[in-house]
Amino acid sequence: MWYIYILQSVSYPDRFYTGFTNNLKRRLEEHNSNNNSGHTLKYKPWELHTYLGFKDKELAMNFEKYLKTQAGRRFQKTRFQEKQK
Repeated sequence: MWYIYILQSVSYPDRFYTGFTNNLKRRLEEHNSNNNSGHTLKYKPWELHTYLGFKDKELAMNFEKYLKTQAGRRFQKTRFQEKQK
């Protein structure tokens, strides 16, 4: 199974990260580890906000690419993120 996931920063709740993996638990641990040198390092710790599972790797990869476009980010905000009270 392949997963598209959206993480939300615990320290900066307005920060989100979208990624792709076949192992959600391992990937979340990597994002929160001290060895992480990517975009997520300065906004950790992260928690899992949303995830979707796909049987087909290519379909999952294409959906992740879409979510990282301007239109995909709008989709995430309207469909996956809670409304501010």
